[in-house]
Amino acid sequence: MPLTACCGHILSALLVASRKQPLAAKAPEEPVAPPRYAYWAGPAIAVVMLAVTLAWGTAYGLGLRDPDGIIGWRFSFVLMLVGGFVALDVIPRALAAARTNGTPTWATLVALVRERWPWRRIGFVVGAIVAFYATYLCYRNVKSYLPLARSETVDSDLANFERGVFGTDPSTLLHQLLGTGVSAQVLSTVYLLFLTFVPISVGVALVWSTDRAGGLWWVSVLSINWVLGVASYFLLPSMGPAFVEPHLFSQLPDTGTASLQGALMEDRRAFVADPVGSGQLQSIAAFASLHVSIVFAGALVAHLLRAPRMLRIAMWVYLGLTFAATIYFGWHYVVDDIGGFAIGFASVYLGAVMTGWRIERSGASARLQLERA
Repeated sequence: MPLTACCGHILSALLVASRKQPLAAKAPEEPVAPPRYAYWAGPAIAVVMLAVTLAWGTAYGLGLRDPDGIIGWRFSFVLMLVGGFVALDVIPRALAAARTNGTPTWATLVALVRERWPWRRIGFVVGAIVAFYATYLCYRNVKSYLPLARSETVDSDLANFERGVFGTDPSTLLHQLLGTGVSAQVLSTVYLLFLTFVPISVGVALVWSTDRAGGLWWVSVLSINWVLGVASYFLLPSMGPAFVEPHLFSQLPDTGTASLQGALMEDRRAFVADPVGSGQLQSIAAFASLHVSIVFAGALVAHLLRAPRMLRIAMWVYLGLTFAATIYFGWHYVVDDIGGFAIGFASVYLGAVMTGWRIERSGASARLQLERA
């Protein structure tokens, strides 16, 4: 049985998510409003991260940087994505209602938008996205401080440990097992898919899901991943095999992942040479793997929320392929991915606590319920 399928089977037998005080008057399929404090989880994380980042960055004379346009084009992209999701939510409904009732299409569309998207819901969605991207921007800045705070890395120790365990480099084993042709292109696509998985998942959770509590949980989980992940970088400062032993990956073909690695290495060199004057952020850190932590968290939340079976299967498969891609391209050591699993689980648990969910062993409750606000 594949590792990810085995994890899903074990989790389905052990864990369910429930609310501490079930509302018996609510129908099982009727969404229940999350507790009030759940709305403040994401903003609270963002405020704390912003305070830490500003204080730390000021100490280095760096301030708050956004060379990748997180506040600009990335935030705008997510807002446009959300706008598209909203359009897909209301336009087909409006067309069907106008056809059925014989009412003017535009008037029906306006009425439906007002019904399904009142200002309170719009404020909730935009506020959650702003808090999420503020946390992400701070994460990127604090991650950049790693070579300034911990100039020496433990890459050689991690590499020697894994060679002692596996007899050779894990990446070499995967190259031999999977080959270096089509598999490289497939795994590169899988790895880069993460760049769109995160914003799309945020949009889906906040717009298409009728369960507002589930959306708040997922966005909080992502923010907590950024916080725990950036803390782990300073625990075991490392760069990853691809950056310290590039000869191990010289036989791989040109891929989007290889181009990304090259660009990140150039940014790191520029930043380390002149942290203040370069205007750059460096983004290389191996332990722990946030690709693994976030995808694992997504698979776990999908399981706990009892998402459609095909989605749950797809998430576990995506996790397995992501795990392989991080090792195959030398982004991470195996121990980094193990650390990613730990961070992913911790983020799901802490996110549950902060948004009113309770994760418990299965048996006592067969469905999800919300506690009274």
